[in-house]
Amino acid sequence: MTTKIAHARKLCPALGIIGTLLLGASSAFAQQAAQQPGSASFVENFDKLDRSVWFISDGWNNGPHQNCTWSKNQVKVEDGALQLSFAEGQSKDRNYLCGEIQTKKRFGYGTYEARMKTATGPGLNSAFFTYIGPADKKPHDEIDFEILGKNSGQVQVNQYIKAKGGNEKLVPIGANADDGFNDYAFVWEPGRLRYYLNGKLVQDVTDPAKIPDSQQKIFFSLWGTDTLKDWMGKFAYTKPTSLEVERFAYTAPGDKCQFPESIACTLN
Repeated sequence: MTTKIAHARKLCPALGIIGTLLLGASSAFAQQAAQQPGSASFVENFDKLDRSVWFISDGWNNGPHQNCTWSKNQVKVEDGALQLSFAEGQSKDRNYLCGEIQTKKRFGYGTYEARMKTATGPGLNSAFFTYIGPADKKPHDEIDFEILGKNSGQVQVNQYIKAKGGNEKLVPIGANADDGFNDYAFVWEPGRLRYYLNGKLVQDVTDPAKIPDSQQKIFFSLWGTDTLKDWMGKFAYTKPTSLEVERFAYTAPGDKCQFPESIACTLN
């Protein structure tokens, strides 16, 4: 797998910039086929970074809005947590380096859960999301949790369906997301998409037109911007900072929940 194929998103999917380049709606048959077959349930406690599961983005960026270059040197596992860092460092035409990982496999309907502590600083985006797009010969589908450093007391949930977004919702966290770990989860079903924060349902989507149907890869990323001030705040670098992820779990439909606190344990 080359880096071009593994992650050819040249523009930030959260902005929907590439939407006009994508294919139109697929047929009903293709929508059903997109979810066949599904990948197996698993729990990742980040005792190490399993390179058979995770691909590290390295040596490129997602477009002119991003002020850092993805670097494998900004990705490490330490003290039982994944650490994706943002720091000064020259690479090509960027003055900062940042970290991202993605799964090599695609995943469909099921429960997705991440326990993480976000990075600190305006102009930064700590993200847990799923994504698929034209690089994989699929329309742009995406499901997002994004914590913007300009206000770490809230998280933005959002989804894209065949490159169409506009489904953003800001949810109060109740504390600053960079002060400690919080649990972010979504349950994705054919006719329903539910977002959870620390075990509480915060968004319930039941309109099929607003629910993706293509299998997607799982991403964790930390990046910054100099230009998207209205959305992410005015960038102001002071010192290196990291997005930390203690645990991720994917539970396929019908499978048993995989850890006691899992949202999947409480679903009907």
